[in-house]
Amino acid sequence: MRNHEVTNHQLLLDSKGELREPGWSRSQVQQYRRSMIKAPAFRIKEWDYYLVLSDKFAGAFTISDDGYVGLQSVSLLKFGEKSWEHTETVLNVFPMGKLKLPEDSSAGDTVYEDKRLKMRFAPSSGQRRITCHFESFCDGKPFDCDITLEQPPMESMVIATPWDKKHAFYYNQKINCMKASGWMEYDGQRYEFDPATDYGTLDWGRGVWTYDNTWFWGSGNCTIETADGPESLGWNIGYGFGNTKAATENVIFYKGKIHKLDDITFVIPPDDIMKPWKFTSSDHRFEMTFEPVIDRAAKLDFKVIVSDQHQVFGRMSGSLTLDDGTILTIKNVMCFAEKVHNKY
Repeated sequence: MRNHEVTNHQLLLDSKGELREPGWSRSQVQQYRRSMIKAPAFRIKEWDYYLVLSDKFAGAFTISDDGYVGLQSVSLLKFGEKSWEHTETVLNVFPMGKLKLPEDSSAGDTVYEDKRLKMRFAPSSGQRRITCHFESFCDGKPFDCDITLEQPPMESMVIATPWDKKHAFYYNQKINCMKASGWMEYDGQRYEFDPATDYGTLDWGRGVWTYDNTWFWGSGNCTIETADGPESLGWNIGYGFGNTKAATENVIFYKGKIHKLDDITFVIPPDDIMKPWKFTSSDHRFEMTFEPVIDRAAKLDFKVIVSDQHQVFGRMSGSLTLDDGTILTIKNVMCFAEKVHNKY
């Protein structure tokens, strides 16, 4: 069944290390257990990624254990006439579970500490806190932040997707529309988040991947005016993660509820990624144009490990249609969309 919704509370994997029930859900009803994975430890990938975005600046934070490599990174971005970004990454060799990332997104801190970087993601009742100190982040200067994301009772996008290879799966949760407050500091400048307009998004993932993958992902949040006052609106769109016959991860978030979409196509200019993009959906419920502002590009080629990433930040305009047929429109909302090719 296309876009099969999983509602039963159960273990994610069966005794053979395969997904019990591929599909999507509104919360983590399927319980991830690292000990039930049958693949080698070097193939297990676990990560927590937060993006906190305002109209003029953003911060991105990753703690990850990808088996034979760990990538802990912080990004600072500024949007304007002279857009600027810097990403600093700490690499770890063969972490293979040593970081002890939590098996549930709502319980337990995600922590990384060494002599240069101290970063913590701490969920608690109704909120999430991101704290970080990164020594010599850029040009010898440190980066610091203390950010709080509000998470009232709300639905999220959770997907369990198999790959067409034994023991390979993708289990992922996207939590959007978390109002952001707090600050980032770098080079004598303080960046303050305003919960009336600024939001955080969590990308929480656990799984076993195949070696060579190309994926597309886009996400955004904004506040729109309605007859009932301001409301939070968000979206998550993407494809390329395994076999999506059971479900896609394409959704609209509105008033704390999910509105499920079918297939989305990213129409990216083949000659220049900084030219305008288009997005269209098979059900015509997500029709957008996207004006790129800055490409947070990263490329690594160590022969066995290859990564070619283009996370493009820009302004989205167009229409979204809810399950009941209500059409919402947005204009020039700062968000991101990406194309990533990885071999690892």
